[in-house]
Amino acid sequence: MRRLIIPVITVLFFSCTQNNSEEKAKSSGQELFFAESTYNFGEMMEDGPGTFKIEFKNTGDQPIIINRVRSSCGCTIPSWPKEPVEPEQTGEIAVKYNTALTGSFRKSVYIYSTAENSPVKLLVKGKVIPKDKTQ
Repeated sequence: MRRLIIPVITVLFFSCTQNNSEEKAKSSGQELFFAESTYNFGEMMEDGPGTFKIEFKNTGDQPIIINRVRSSCGCTIPSWPKEPVEPEQTGEIAVKYNTALTGSFRKSVYIYSTAENSPVKLLVKGKVIPKDKTQ
């Protein structure tokens, strides 16, 4: 019985925390909601895929159109949905990092939209491990 209680409490805690942060965002006028402002992609291999998806939610009461997404460097290429994101719906922004560049990285991604809280700034970071270090 104890083995069941701890996972259930953990799930309830995290679901309440997320709902609470969504409600907090909504009450402060954040229509384009990201669970985090910093995304750590961890370690990846040189010349690996390097594409990650960042989920967002429209917490407003009108459809949101993402007009453009800009990164702080040409080594970080974002792509985003072109169709409107309806209220209470989610969407994804894909971020592709050039994994031919080894070492640690920290890049900013700016999301421009019709949301009240536009632009939204996110930080993406990680580390690309050279192939010769893994053998």
